[in-house]
Amino acid sequence: MNTVTIKLVTIVAEGLLRNRIIDDLLKLGAKGYTISEVHGHGSTGISEQFKDGPQVRIETLVADDVAARILQHLQERYFNTYSVIAYVLDATIVRAEKYR
Repeated sequence: MNTVTIKLVTIVAEGLLRNRIIDDLLKLGAKGYTISEVHGHGSTGISEQFKDGPQVRIETLVADDVAARILQHLQERYFNTYSVIAYVLDATIVRAEKYR
């Protein structure tokens, strides 16, 4: 079995940002994504906007350069205004052609 290592970008954000972030990911080079509705508690507690609905966790497998563009974009566009976190992990995958 042939494997390669690429980046798994995970974003947890206010549900109202769902479609905007998806559009951004695709424009920045992601080929696909997975979305889950999530609930949680962070260092600042449970924000008022989450009491009426879930947050979203959006995950995408991408090349290193796409991951860097996504993080830069999130930092510039969302971090100062919205409740958004993002992190990147190495992921060892098969079928690499699906993600490039």
